Amino acid sequence: MQSYLETFDAEPGYLDWAKFGPLSPSVRAEAHADAELLGSGRTSGIDLVAGRAAEARELLAEMLGTSEDHVTLQPSTTHGLMQALFGLDGAVIVSSHEFPSLGVAAERAGALGGATPRWLETADGLVTPDAVRDVLTDDVAALAVSAVDYRTGYRADLPGLREAIGDRLLIVDAIQAFGVVDEDWDVADVICGNGYKWLRAGRGTGFAAFSDRALERLTPVLSGFAGTDGALGVFPVPAPSEGARAFTVTEPDHLATARLATAVRDIRDAGVSEVAELVRQRAREIVAVADRFGLTVVTPREGYRHAGIVSLAPEPSDTAPLAAALANHGVAASLRSGFVRLAAHAGTGDDSLRLLEDALTEFAGTRMR
Repeated sequence: MQSYLETFDAEPGYLDWAKFGPLSPSVRAEAHADAELLGSGRTSGIDLVAGRAAEARELLAEMLGTSEDHVTLQPSTTHGLMQALFGLDGAVIVSSHEFPSLGVAAERAGALGGATPRWLETADGLVTPDAVRDVLTDDVAALAVSAVDYRTGYRADLPGLREAIGDRLLIVDAIQAFGVVDEDWDVADVICGNGYKWLRAGRGTGFAAFSDRALERLTPVLSGFAGTDGALGVFPVPAPSEGARAFTVTEPDHLATARLATAVRDIRDAGVSEVAELVRQRAREIVAVADRFGLTVVTPREGYRHAGIVSLAPEPSDTAPLAAALANHGVAASLRSGFVRLAAHAGTGDDSLRLLEDALTEFAGTRMR
């Protein structure tokens, strides 16, 4: 764990991990080495880099508690979600407050005759088992939900949602949770994520995992040649593969898969439970700082209901002064749906929290004028 923590070399004040994770030293080194191999013109080097795709799938399968043939590599989280929703027959419950990756994919799927979105409206925008039960009907085939809400940091009760929907498909956007939440992924049927946030792997490092139930019920509509078992030049056009490979359009970017494999190995070796606890601890420290300055925290206080995101809800007139104070003191944060979102990682240092305190001290001064 100490070796893992020492790899965090981002500038002090970086509290925007929920938006983008600065690449780790091991990922940067791997990207450089693999780029050199691909530039060598040697078949052995090219094949070595291409082999990292299988390594990435193996590591992801280990982390998700499944087998390699249930995992695909995707360009992004959105690509994986579209694979699932375009291949779904029936209604899918989606919160209207979800990140657009889910909402837009559901809407586009419905327009083309795939999943029909059934919009979930709740007062706080959170997806809870009770809220889902209230809108369940016989034509609902699936629930699509984020493991961690991008606005508030609320961690969904995936086991409770599984119990609520029965044997319907549970489709999960895991981008804000994978690697930093000690989650029971077995309850989900489709898990989609990306390595460019908490894994520190950069963009293009998406993935998706499909349960046996999902493979039985979803049609691989977006299935290209890479999603078949056919050989070059075979006609008629071969059918999609039997496993998760069917949900593949083309071969992955092997530089991206090498970065993903490196990042997943790093966080696996450090220990997801240990990383998750440190992330929650940093989140609690940010909440404590916000409380001292009287800022409203919308993120749940219970440790089992939040991950790394801490969202503040300033008065509308305070949003601009707060953002300015954060920028003045070198604190990186995001504005999401009117909330100021802060997100620390396991390796976020005390110096970043001190910069946050300095920024909030300046902000408090503006409110007293």
